[in-house]
Amino acid sequence: MKIEMLPSCIIAFVRQTGPYGPANKQAMERLKHWAKRNRLLTESAILFGIPQDDPRTTPPNKCRYDAGIIISEEMMVDDTVMQGELTGGSYAIFIVEHTVEAVQEAWKMIFPTLHAHGYQLEDGPIMERYQGTMLLDNQCELCVPIKRKDC
Repeated sequence: MKIEMLPSCIIAFVRQTGPYGPANKQAMERLKHWAKRNRLLTESAILFGIPQDDPRTTPPNKCRYDAGIIISEEMMVDDTVMQGELTGGSYAIFIVEHTVEAVQEAWKMIFPTLHAHGYQLEDGPIMERYQGTMLLDNQCELCVPIKRKDC
């Protein structure tokens, strides 16, 4: 685990509504196709997978998943993507192999690890972040918004 202050940024994103699972990958593929067409899919690109809803409290058919990529403020998007802002803040970053099993194992240890280091979950989305060659290396970073526990 490392702690990182993520800056606020503008993203172009594709939204998938429905149960989390294989459709999330399809949303990411649609985003990557758009990004490639707009010459944004480079080694310096930063992509995000952002589940917007807690599937324990939101019906599966209403769960929203955004696949996004950081863009410049000046960039104009077309009607195949939406534009939004990710609010920055303090995040715990966990690098994991991007497999269902590895991500499930990571989730089992994330909250005990945060607690052991004096942190608790902060409001904001928990995100998957892909930088550089992470997609090619089958890795991702789980970015968890945090704050210091109250004493």
